[in-house]
Amino acid sequence: MSPFSARTGFARTWNALALALASRRARGLPVMDLTETNPTRVELPLPAPAPLAHPDALRYAPESLGLLSAREAVAAFLGTRGRAPRPEHLVLSASTSEAYGWLFKLLCEPGDNVLVPAPSYPLFEYLARLEGVETRTYRLPRAHGFGLDVEAVDAARDARTRAVLVVNPGNPTGHYLREGELEALGALCARAGLALVSDEVFSDFAWDAEPGRVGSVAGRELPMPTFSLSGLSKVAGLPGLKLAWVHVGGPEVARDEALARLELVADTYLPVNTPVQLSLPEWLAHAPVFQGAVLARVKENRRRLLEARPVGAPWDVVPAQGGWSAVLRIPLEPGEEATCLALLEEGVSVQPGYFYDFRGGAFLVLSLLTHPDVFTAALGPLARVLAAGG
Repeated sequence: MSPFSARTGFARTWNALALALASRRARGLPVMDLTETNPTRVELPLPAPAPLAHPDALRYAPESLGLLSAREAVAAFLGTRGRAPRPEHLVLSASTSEAYGWLFKLLCEPGDNVLVPAPSYPLFEYLARLEGVETRTYRLPRAHGFGLDVEAVDAARDARTRAVLVVNPGNPTGHYLREGELEALGALCARAGLALVSDEVFSDFAWDAEPGRVGSVAGRELPMPTFSLSGLSKVAGLPGLKLAWVHVGGPEVARDEALARLELVADTYLPVNTPVQLSLPEWLAHAPVFQGAVLARVKENRRRLLEARPVGAPWDVVPAQGGWSAVLRIPLEPGEEATCLALLEEGVSVQPGYFYDFRGGAFLVLSLLTHPDVFTAALGPLARVLAAGG
């Protein structure tokens, strides 16, 4: 009998693409990395580190949900983007990943399940499994621009479903939740007794002001318990400072019970360090500078990508409304992995769509956060390989 739990028995076998990339780097060959999403490595503006030297940084006076001053700072920041939440409805954690673990503990018994979108970022299955929770996918149909189809959500649930997870905007699809989609989803959740978990880490990165777009569920009067997540990692480009937040909403009785239970969970961990909480107003003040730089970059990189596509090319750029990624639809033959390997031979690293559980075609995913010089240099090889069919 193994001494290890099945929850941690994830596959560790490298695929052909990972092996080829490691081999290229081991040989010292250059790589134009169109998968880079670390904002601290692509020459985007960073704040001065001085706020970490707060005079009370070494004094320890923990509050389970996070220091009130820090929650007030988050509430004020969110208020500049829409409905201002109350600080007492916020819970701080070290990351959104940790917050997911807390929410799965709160909402699910072992063996219960949550509904997760596909295509989407391949993280939720890992986080759920580590909590003894299962995931069931609902498809985001390409015919809807990878938008939410409430009928698909309803069809995916079973008797042990406890929550629906949405990513707004989708990662990497870049589709924002629409008002009508949210209304229909709220009716389903209320009828089926489901909670809504809304991942909003990219919500500030819309490329336009299209009407009908839902920026956040925080502060909305919705008929089910709601949990909206974000944090410094994407909002201010500071993943190393390890601070995220959850806004808890929905009907008053359920909301207050959720907060009381989360307070006990958070008190068990007390994960957020004091210096970052005390200096949070300064980090959030940096957010507009960072976000402005990101939006300028992703818009320009996307414009160059669209211009690099020849008229009549067998590939195209999937429409989107925001985020940091671009999705390309490519021919079914030779397919995703063969195309990625051919691009890597040209020194360009991209991700295949199957990493994100795309179906109904062949796709590639590119990071628009890449430094413009690298992105532009990669467009020539990218267009050549795609024109040649891999």
